[in-house]
Amino acid sequence: MKKDNKTFEERLDRLKAIVSALEQGDLPLEEGVALFKEGRILSKECATQLEKARNEVKIVTDGEVKDFEVDTEEDTADDS
Repeated sequence: MKKDNKTFEERLDRLKAIVSALEQGDLPLEEGVALFKEGRILSKECATQLEKARNEVKIVTDGEVKDFEVDTEEDTADDS
């Protein structure tokens, strides 16, 4: 299996291009389905990279090391 060395930003740029192409709505069905599948894979890879980065980031405050946590509306919206 070939190792994918793409950066998060490269994956995100490709994902944005796929979304743009799909939103135009003028693709042949087969191409649209292929792009949709690629987009799902890229989305999962980006989410994995973000989670890994989130787990690695530490904030040092008052001599203590704390895990970095982000509480956004998007995080809570997915729970419903």
